[in-house]
Amino acid sequence: MYGLLGRKLGHSLSPQIHSQLCDYEYKLYPMEPEYLDGFFADTKLKGFNVTIPYKIEAFNRCDELSETAKKVGSVNTVIRRADGTLFGDNTDYFGFLYMAKKCGCDFKDKKVLILGSGGASLTVQHVARDEGAKKIVVVSRSGEDNYDNISRHYDTDIIVNTTPVGMYPNNGERLIDLSKFTKCRKALDLIYNPARTVFLLDAQRLGIDCINGLYMLVAQALRAAEIFTGESVPLSRIDEVYNAIIAEQKNIVLVGMPGCGKSTAAALLSKRTGRECIDTDSMVVEASGESIPDIFSKYGENEFRNRETEAVRTAGKGAGKIIATGGGAILRDENRIALRENSTVIFLKAPVDGLATDGRPLSKSPEVLEKMFAERLPLYLQTADFTVEVDPDPEITVRRILECVSL
Repeated sequence: MYGLLGRKLGHSLSPQIHSQLCDYEYKLYPMEPEYLDGFFADTKLKGFNVTIPYKIEAFNRCDELSETAKKVGSVNTVIRRADGTLFGDNTDYFGFLYMAKKCGCDFKDKKVLILGSGGASLTVQHVARDEGAKKIVVVSRSGEDNYDNISRHYDTDIIVNTTPVGMYPNNGERLIDLSKFTKCRKALDLIYNPARTVFLLDAQRLGIDCINGLYMLVAQALRAAEIFTGESVPLSRIDEVYNAIIAEQKNIVLVGMPGCGKSTAAALLSKRTGRECIDTDSMVVEASGESIPDIFSKYGENEFRNRETEAVRTAGKGAGKIIATGGGAILRDENRIALRENSTVIFLKAPVDGLATDGRPLSKSPEVLEKMFAERLPLYLQTADFTVEVDPDPEITVRRILECVSL
C-alpha cells in the first residue's frame, strides 16, 4: 500500500496518476504538523510520496538518503525497508528535468530566473545548475532579489515559477509582467491546476514556449512507482497519462453570439460525455432570483456584467465540466482569462441572420446584431482554442466539437 503525505491534499491528482501507472493501492494522507512524528514512526505503508510543506521534514526523518536527495536537500519519495528503516529519495529532480526537456528547454549558458525559494525551487536550481545554466537568480518576496527590483533581471532567458501564485482556488493571480522580459524564450510553471495559469496564458500570448507542471508531476510519479515496485515503467507512459488526465480535467467551454445554440450544444455534449453541464446565464439568474431581461432593465448592463463575471469565475474553476456562456462573457479581460485557464474553449460561429433573438436584451435588430458580431469577433477568436461552424443539425455541431477536444 502506498500514498501521498501532505498538509492539504483535497485536489491532488496523485491517486489518479498512480492508478494509471501501476496496479497498487494509493491513498491520500493529509496531516497537520503535530502528527508527523507518529506517522513516520508507525506508518505501515510500503512507500509514500511527500508534498508541500513536508519535503524537508521527510529529509530530516529518513534513515538513509539517495545521492539525489542529498544534493537537493529534500525528499519526496520514501520506502520502508524490511527492517523498518526509511529510505528517502527525490524524484522531483527527474520530473522537472523531464518537463524542461519536453518544453525544449536547454539551460546551457542561459540566465534562469526562478520565482520562489521553497523546496521546489531547490530542485529547479540543482537541475539548472547541472544542465549548465550561466546564471541562476532566485526571486522571493524579501530576498536580495525580490519583486521590487526584478527589473534588473529583464534579460532573463528562462523563467520558472515554483510559487503557488495562480494555483487553484486563487486562479487569475500573477507575480510578474512577463512582457517586460523581452529575451525570455521559455516559461515553465510547476502549477498544474489550473492547466493554464495567467503566467502561462501571458507566455502563449507573447509567443513564448511554455509548459505546466503536470508533466513534472506525472514524470516524478513514474520514477516513484519504479522505486516502490522495483520494476521499470516505459517513459512513453508519461505522455499517455498526461494526455488522459488533461482530457478528463479540462472543461469544454462554448462561446459565441447570443442565440447561436450554445445551450443546446452544451446539453447534447453533457448527454454524450456524461459531464455536468453548467450555463453561466442560468447561474446569474439563480443567484439573482431575477431574469436577465429584468436585471438589464432594473440595474443596467454593467451590473449584469458584474454578476456574469462572478458566474464565469466560479464556473471556470471547475474541472471536467461542459460550460455554456452568455454571448458577452468574452467582453471582459478577466472573464477571458477565467474561461481559458482550465478549459478548451470552442467558438461556435453561426450566420448572424440565423441567430435567435427572443428574450435577449441586446439582440434587437439585424443591424444591431451585425455591429455586435463585428465588435465581438476578435474577442471570440482571441479566447477560443478552436472555431466550430454551427450546423442547423445540433448533432453535427456536437460531433465537430468532440473532434476538437479528442473525446
